[in-house]
Amino acid sequence: MGMDKTFDAQAAEARIIAKWQQAGAFKAGANKSRDESFCIMLPPPNVTGALHVGHAFNHTLMDILTRWHRMRGFDTLWQPGQDHAGIATQLQVEKKLLAEEGKRRADLGREAFLARVWEWKGQYGQTIIDQMKRLGNSCDWERNAFTMSGAPGAPEGNDGNFHDAVIKVFVDMYNKGLIYRGKRLVNWDPHFETAISDLEVENVEVDGHMWHFKYPLAGGATYRYVEKDEDGNVIVDEERDYISIATTRPETMLGDGAVAVHPSDERYAPIVGKLCEIPVGPKEHRRLIPIITDEYPDPDFGSGAVKITGAHDANDYGVAKRAGIPMYRLMDTRAAMRADGAAYAEAAEIAGAVARGERSLSEAEADALNLVPDHLRGLDRYEARKAVVAEITAEGLAMMTRADDPRLGRKLGEEDDAAAQVPLVEAKKIMQPFGDRSKVVIEPMLTDQWFVDAQKVVGPALDAVRSGRTKIVPESGEKTYFHWLENIEPWCISRQLWWGHQIPVWYGADIGSDGFMRQSSELTDQGSAEYPYGVQYGFVTRQFCVSSEEEVRATAQRYYETKFSEPVEIRLSSFIPDPGAVIMKRPDLDDKPGAVIVTLWRDPDVLDTWFSSGLWPIGTLGWPEATEEYKRYFPTSVLITGQDILFFWVARMMMMQLAVVDDVPFRDVYLHGLVRDAKGKKMSKTLGNVVDPLEIIDEYGADALRFTNASMASLGGVLKLDTQRIAGYRNFTTKLWNACRFAEMNGVWENHATQTAAPHAQATVNRWIISETAKVRETVDSALADYRFNDAASALYGFVWGKVCDWYVEFAKPLFDGEGAAETRATMAWVLDQCMILLHPFMPFITEELWELTGQRAKLCCHADWPEYGAGLVDDAALREMTWVISLIENIRSARAQLRVPVGLKLNMVQLDLDDAGRAALSRNMALVMKLARIASLEEVAELPKGSITVAVEGGSFGLPLDGVIDIAAERARLEKTLAKAEKERAGIEGRLKNPKFVASAPEEVVTEARDNSALLADEIARLTDAVVRLREIG
Repeated sequence: MGMDKTFDAQAAEARIIAKWQQAGAFKAGANKSRDESFCIMLPPPNVTGALHVGHAFNHTLMDILTRWHRMRGFDTLWQPGQDHAGIATQLQVEKKLLAEEGKRRADLGREAFLARVWEWKGQYGQTIIDQMKRLGNSCDWERNAFTMSGAPGAPEGNDGNFHDAVIKVFVDMYNKGLIYRGKRLVNWDPHFETAISDLEVENVEVDGHMWHFKYPLAGGATYRYVEKDEDGNVIVDEERDYISIATTRPETMLGDGAVAVHPSDERYAPIVGKLCEIPVGPKEHRRLIPIITDEYPDPDFGSGAVKITGAHDANDYGVAKRAGIPMYRLMDTRAAMRADGAAYAEAAEIAGAVARGERSLSEAEADALNLVPDHLRGLDRYEARKAVVAEITAEGLAMMTRADDPRLGRKLGEEDDAAAQVPLVEAKKIMQPFGDRSKVVIEPMLTDQWFVDAQKVVGPALDAVRSGRTKIVPESGEKTYFHWLENIEPWCISRQLWWGHQIPVWYGADIGSDGFMRQSSELTDQGSAEYPYGVQYGFVTRQFCVSSEEEVRATAQRYYETKFSEPVEIRLSSFIPDPGAVIMKRPDLDDKPGAVIVTLWRDPDVLDTWFSSGLWPIGTLGWPEATEEYKRYFPTSVLITGQDILFFWVARMMMMQLAVVDDVPFRDVYLHGLVRDAKGKKMSKTLGNVVDPLEIIDEYGADALRFTNASMASLGGVLKLDTQRIAGYRNFTTKLWNACRFAEMNGVWENHATQTAAPHAQATVNRWIISETAKVRETVDSALADYRFNDAASALYGFVWGKVCDWYVEFAKPLFDGEGAAETRATMAWVLDQCMILLHPFMPFITEELWELTGQRAKLCCHADWPEYGAGLVDDAALREMTWVISLIENIRSARAQLRVPVGLKLNMVQLDLDDAGRAALSRNMALVMKLARIASLEEVAELPKGSITVAVEGGSFGLPLDGVIDIAAERARLEKTLAKAEKERAGIEGRLKNPKFVASAPEEVVTEARDNSALLADEIARLTDAVVRLREIG
């Protein structure tokens, strides 16, 4: 049965995926013929996710490398898996729960809610796996991993010990002093009520305001305020009793700990060290704060004075830490103004004493102090903002300006008084941080969290790249890597969620602390079961960090029995108990001896997803067990990932693996950029330019998408996904199919078994194509070894389409009927087999289909032996001859096309000067030249006939007489008009590009498009100029 006329990608892809799976084609070690291993880790997509263009691009490159190594006999593993995606997955389940049952997670409780999450994961977790298979991913799917496998509550079928690895690492790092609990500023999402990473924050430019206020000096003090211009001329000289500040978040003024000015700012030198008053709150309890110096304020921005609210601003946090300024938290977990703690008057008095230097506060004491005035407590942060602004303005402490001040961003009506004084509230664009999933404004918040002391683990990660143990490609990524790690801050690893690895820390009372007091009173009621030991409010807790409940019971038992010298019973709780129930005494009863009852409670937080995914290389290979896979495949060979997560994931994997197993997780790191649309714009739902890879696969086939991905994967290049380009590569698959179908129809594969060795050819055409095959094999191997995927794709495209399909198939047709028919059939079979093998990593579906339909195959195409031939097959003489022949035919065709000679018309041609090599090549290939260039006759002449154009070729030239064939004058006029239009258009583009303002202010994609269009027009102008010159030569 012959081949179908066309390749039905949709039908074939599903069938081929099933065939691969049934054959176990991608199992670890499949097709292994050497000891060397190749292992690549799939960056785990979110279990909630669907395949997007970033995945499709990234996975294509990984699959190319994996298939290439597997076909070369390496012991290969592509490890797949999914990330539990803490906040994203919890959001999906919470939405479903609310929509279908009208319930929130708190209504179910933690255990029941987590059961629902596991249920959801079981229902939807397979979706992205099936989508990855459609792309052609050759992962070992039987080893599919999950970052929560083995966690408590996991249903059957979630095999693996990833959870054990995560917990063990946390405990080990805690015991080494690498993990600690502390108070730092984090990105707080008020919707989810959790800390989130920088990567989960979207900074969006929005319309905002900047309010200018006066902070009166304490006790009515005054100073001389002098302001000068750039030339040192005095422009303001007045007496002031205030210092002015500007803020975009007036509600945070309530938590100010100081006002900072630059040490060199002479305007404020007289009042540095003095106190000023926060202009909000009950008048009788106004807080005073010091005026300090710090390098952070910019004297040329605003007033040059900055309010310092360390608990709610990242820059202020740094100033407060350096200056020892207390940090007062103003908001609760929902970003409402705090309503807890002592009354405002009491809290303000304590803060005032601190400002006056009369007392100090510990970090915890400052955090416990609620400095929100009583009447603002419980308000939403934006309602509090309105109230604060209104109160300050009403008291006359807003800075004033003329009504026509352009900074106000408003137009005055005819009846408005331009000279009227109004509060200075600048209308300006500000960068606002939003949660990428919650879409609410993120609040910088000082909270208690768990941190990795990154400074203690970063050294080996830096040394590994500096020494070359791990190489980053392209090299520009190393600079970014070093910058981030050399300036690393403690890594916040706790999240206030339920879905995730719960932190393995339990808390109990610290018996040795001042907060614990053992009572000596006797029992008054022998019938009661328990009575409390004395525990004062705010007692110090002791942390027990162990891997399991059994271990915490045993550890705590030893500790408390040593402290009490009597029997102890340990109880575990999911909640923080009342202080009186932390340590209790049970009396001696007839059925049970007396004991001290100690209640421990577990930290409710879970680990940041990046912490668990940071262990992906070792966790998926079975660590902490010394598995066979761990021994064979670790360290892994290469990581392919986006440059946007170089710090969030790559650097953290480096730190974690080196800290845990003292080895790098991968030898190479290949970084790529974001996949953008055809114009270079970032894809977004708002712009409506998001491309769905599954729709692309449905329309064009997976192979076309994959080859497009490979062809645009230049090192450090911009990734522009253009559907026209995808369509072009679908045509490439059609071209290959048609070539193979032609070969099959001509008996090329009759009784053919796969031949590894090239045939011993005599015909120049056959020797030439064998040489070209050897050259492209070397080019592809060299490019893939250096991660130059685009160069490999370009070489294959040029070879398969340009050399095999366009030329060799045509050259071979006449040879099928001559003496060399058998040789030509054998050569064509071998060459097309090599096309399938070399293309397979890039286009696995059509090559696997063709492999099955042609010849007698002992193995699948994905296991075909990758060729190793090289220079030994290259015949330089054949290459020179056929290159000359192709050049002559192409030049004739080009001249015909330029001058619009009818396609079917055969032309006469004359031969002018030609060297011996050219004459020999022409003599041996005359029939091919005449047929493929559509030449009717060839005559050797001394001079070019009138009305002829010249066709140059290496070693000589030919002529094409066109007098009477085309209207030379009309054609010349047409070409000159077209040329003038192209030159004018390009001049306009170049004019814009030479304008610095255009280049600096226009969107990047607009500038890039202009440069691309200019380059295309330059090529067009060169082509048209050549044609015009030719016509000018003949009249």
